[in-house]
Order: sequence, then structure tokens, then C-alpha cells
Amino acid sequence: MPPKVVSVGDVVETLRGFESEPFTRDRILDFLSGVEVERASLEPYAHFSPDRYTRNLVHVDDVFELMVLCWQPGQRTPIHSHNGQLGWMVTVRGALAVVEYKYVGCNAPQNQQVSGLDCLAGATEIHLDRGPVHECAPGGPVATVDKTHTIHQVVVQGREPAVSLHLYSRPIESCVAYDLKERRCWRRQLSFHSRYGQVVAEVETPPAAPVPGRRELPVIR
Repeated sequence: MPPKVVSVGDVVETLRGFESEPFTRDRILDFLSGVEVERASLEPYAHFSPDRYTRNLVHVDDVFELMVLCWQPGQRTPIHSHNGQLGWMVTVRGALAVVEYKYVGCNAPQNQQVSGLDCLAGATEIHLDRGPVHECAPGGPVATVDKTHTIHQVVVQGREPAVSLHLYSRPIESCVAYDLKERRCWRRQLSFHSRYGQVVAEVETPPAAPVPGRRELPVIR
């Protein structure tokens, strides 16, 4: 059966109707696998930047957040976690690759014993194993993260811009970013390039000044 064509507004309304019961990985996966989101309905949220991929908020409440990510050729995320939350990614335009990683160990494991976060981060000796690579394109499988597979990197493939729809439950305000060359990790605040179609990146509060002697990763937008 071909997927049902829906607008991004239809997706939001359906997801809000699901909120009376817990969001589960498979429940949301079944829904997103059975629909095709109209590209025209995403145009108000499709804001690109030559400097970085952009995160563009469509909807957020206490249960989930939905956003459109826009990618220019050559752009990628850092390797990052998802704060122990569930996530789903639908590629709407272009081609993306999702590279999975698995946490093996670090020199600050005690920082994982914290309420409300997956980890405080701050390790200076981190070991991750690289896992499989998943190719993502329009009409292909929905990519997911869950409480077992939570660390990955997303990379644009080819020379064409890409657009993807990302759903997280619950909303994620920060994550752990990993630098495998330096073998370190940091807690990173997340921000949006646009909210509800309006670009806000230029007026958002800038990140705090870096701590002297510590190498900082850029804010993930």
C-alpha cells in the first residue's frame, strides 16, 4: 500500500492525538512509515545556512518536539547523544547517512549517574566503537534512536541539499557531543535557527564564554 500523503500540520495533529498514551519507538515508527510528508508544507521551515546545518522548530510541547533540519552539501552533525530520549528521522529531500556509535568507556563514568540527563559529560578519555552506516533517502526507512542506540552522526551524501524531519520524545534541550580526535566529550546546549517559520538565530542569546584552557565545540543549531 502506498504511503498516505499528509502535510506537516497533519503530522503534528496526529502526534498530539497520540499523547494520551506513552510514545513508544514502534508506535511512532509505524505511523511515520505509513505517511509521506508533502514537501510544500515544509517550505515555511526550510531555512538553509552556508555555515552549518539548521534546526527549524515546527512544534514543541511537554511530550514531543518536531523540527525540520536543512543541510547543504558537506555539512554534518558532530557525533552526539540524544539525552536518553527516543527519536525518529524522515529524509524528505536529498541523501543522508547515519553513522552509529557505541559507548565503550571513559575516564568519567560517574558522570552518567545523574537525574534527568543521560550524562554530565566532561570525560577527557572517551572510547566509542563505530557501528553500521544507514543510507537515508526519500521513501526509505525511518531512522531511529532509542535508549539502546542513542549515539550517532548524520552526514550529507552527494552534492545536493537535503531536508529531513526529526521527531523527539521528549524534547531535547542539550546533548553530549564527542570529539574522537581529542577523545573528549562535552555537554552542549541546543538551539534553533528558526521557530515556527521565523528565523531567530541572529537574536538568540549567544553561548557562554569558553572556559580558559578547554577546547569548545560549536553550539549545535
